[in-house]
Amino acid sequence: MQDSTRKPRPVRRKGIYLVPNLVTTGVLFAGFYGIVAAIDGNYARSAFALFIAMVLDGLDGRLARLTGTESEFGKEYDSLSDLVAFGVAPAIIVYQWGLVRLGEYGWIWGKLGWLAAFLYTVAAALRLARFNIMPESSDRRFFEGLPSPSAAALVTFMVWLGTDQDWSGAFALAFACIVTVVAGALMVSHFRFYSFKEVSPDTRISFTFALAIPLTLVLVMLDPPKVLFAMAAGYAISGPVLTWRLRKKVLARSQSGSDTREQENTKS
Repeated sequence: MQDSTRKPRPVRRKGIYLVPNLVTTGVLFAGFYGIVAAIDGNYARSAFALFIAMVLDGLDGRLARLTGTESEFGKEYDSLSDLVAFGVAPAIIVYQWGLVRLGEYGWIWGKLGWLAAFLYTVAAALRLARFNIMPESSDRRFFEGLPSPSAAALVTFMVWLGTDQDWSGAFALAFACIVTVVAGALMVSHFRFYSFKEVSPDTRISFTFALAIPLTLVLVMLDPPKVLFAMAAGYAISGPVLTWRLRKKVLARSQSGSDTREQENTKS
């Protein structure tokens, strides 16, 4: 006899829904356009296209949850679109902009250039695959590893800044190579990055935080390449810092617990 009080498990639908998958298609289109623009040498347009992809990527999942149209198809389609927009597109953009010119300094440097771009793409694929198999019980407050849209922002906005500032020479190319490799390494790392998933439309926020939002928008409008790259770099740095602070707290708690046990043993 079955227990009538047992609640049925939620079943993820297998259908195809128009609204969230249309937004996901927009992510894919923006990533594809970013590649085409980079091949044509329009790096500012390619960076802006990926910025649009990042905005749309933050909307498709929320729309699916709000409208109750989550599905296995949508989940897989979102991952494939993210791989193109945030894995393949940034690698091609940074390669076309600068890494390909490393070959001017010797064949070995040319190999390092496309290898750095390829390693970034592989890291993005591994990051997305790991995210898809993570258990639902994991802490939603944090991401494990730098999210692929944030890594794409770091690489692409660096290219936008370099184009705006007319970077050239060996130093600029070496810097681009290092940023690309570091972005890939952070994606597959075990550093924790704040996910901001706890923030929802009905969440209460402080007046200072509410004021910071329009101020940030004003700064972005004043000088988009510099501000967006600074924001992407700041978020990338926040992972190692946050992980170090969390580990420090865990060590302090374990040390405090061991001291308490030693005191109890001494009294007894």
